[in-house]
Amino acid sequence: MSSTDSPSPSPDAPTPQELKRALKAFKKRLKLERLDDESRLGRGPMSKGGKSGIVAITPPIGYSPAVWAELVNQGKLRRAGQGVYELIAQSG
Repeated sequence: MSSTDSPSPSPDAPTPQELKRALKAFKKRLKLERLDDESRLGRGPMSKGGKSGIVAITPPIGYSPAVWAELVNQGKLRRAGQGVYELIAQSG
């Protein structure tokens, strides 16, 4: 084996670009879910509304389960059970 031989990533492994797009789509969907929850009509007329209690969502379709598993492995998402994921707050 020469020094140029390196283990190649598996063919079904998500690319860094795909992971970035998936995380961006996840954040956008989470934001829209929260806005939808905060703007519902069930709030009292004299209240200021309220903060959404949504912390986890089903990830957007169009990405393979391997993408979400890799984002969990990277510490960007957390499994919340039943196919639902939660965004981990990033300090920075």
